[in-house]
Amino acid sequence: MKDVQSSIDQRGISIQRVGIKEACLPFLIKTKDGGYQQAVARACFTVALPMEYKGTHMSRFLEILNPWSKKPVAEPELAEILQEALDKLQAESASIRIDFKYFVDRTAPVSGRQSVLDVDCFFAGDMEQGGGLRFTLGVKLPYTSLCPCSKEISRYGAHNQRGIMDVQVRFHPQNECILIEDLVELMEKQASCQIYPLLKREDEKFVTETAYENPKFVEDIIRDGVLALRGLTGIQWFSIECENFESIHNHSAYAAHEEVVS
Repeated sequence: MKDVQSSIDQRGISIQRVGIKEACLPFLIKTKDGGYQQAVARACFTVALPMEYKGTHMSRFLEILNPWSKKPVAEPELAEILQEALDKLQAESASIRIDFKYFVDRTAPVSGRQSVLDVDCFFAGDMEQGGGLRFTLGVKLPYTSLCPCSKEISRYGAHNQRGIMDVQVRFHPQNECILIEDLVELMEKQASCQIYPLLKREDEKFVTETAYENPKFVEDIIRDGVLALRGLTGIQWFSIECENFESIHNHSAYAAHEEVVS
């Protein structure tokens, strides 16, 4: 049959990224303990298309991804996926982003009740022919913040709110990236208090008082987060965004920062 995709295009325009997006697939995500979690993931998978070709072969992206639904995936496996794309599609560069929900074990601070916290995560990678993987890990986690101003000016109490922290990190190629569980734990410590899906009364008392004794503006959380990320060995670049869903305003408090570390 005629291969239309490989026919010659006369317009002289190379396309930087072409492929598939919102491909929904089961994936096995590696865990800190050496096991894996099964996740429903959404993938955006692309390659660079030279100007002389009319199109790429879309079916090959899924042919590459499908076998990985049965093998645990993390940073090294992303390099294998991208290398296969470079070879099979004869491309100069390839990129992939896999978004998934990841569950972190959580123990209530007083009662010890067990639960799991759902965290939105992604693995992203870029690779060129003959080059190494550029890997990015992203996590989006909830936290509690308590307003220092409200605590200072009020006779009793202070308003607090739930917030969302969006963190992305990239490490030097010779250094392994931080694990999801460790990144979540590190960043939660920068808030007034962490979030627990399951709390009994004694736990609720604990987290309420913990937040009250640790008031932070959104700016405080960002700055403490920046210091924590700068302290990671081998980190190359990071970004952090915080959004506090204000309990006494009809808007959010927001702050963001990114930097190249070295």
